[in-house]
Amino acid sequence: MAKSKLDRILRVRTLQLGLVQAEESRAQERAASEAMLKSRIAQLVAGVSPAPAPVAAFSLVAAAHFRERLHQSAEAAEGRLRAAQAVVERAAEATREARRDQSAIEKLIARAEADAVVKAIRAMEAMPPSRKIRHDPC
Repeated sequence: MAKSKLDRILRVRTLQLGLVQAEESRAQERAASEAMLKSRIAQLVAGVSPAPAPVAAFSLVAAAHFRERLHQSAEAAEGRLRAAQAVVERAAEATREARRDQSAIEKLIARAEADAVVKAIRAMEAMPPSRKIRHDPC
């Protein structure tokens, strides 16, 4: 392959790697956000736990309803967290594949440069001597 073609492919692969890494970082941020939301919901659930002090029945019903809604939210947050973690894993795999592609192109470029050096050396060896030694009569 021509060096310019390999350089162009390397630029494309480098851009693709950057895009994939950006997507991976966004996925990690989403997963972290979902984890924080899940922990916040857990804190709210703990805050609405039944109190040992006597309270009105209405407030117990309201607290039970609120707890039930928080548990539903916690389950939904857990599902979103699992989905976000799956996206992070897929993005990490895509990043690894992009790195493999980029390193393969870099190896091809290095091999092409080494082949060009060997070819140039062989061409120089095959050239006739540039300077003829002339012996003039003394």
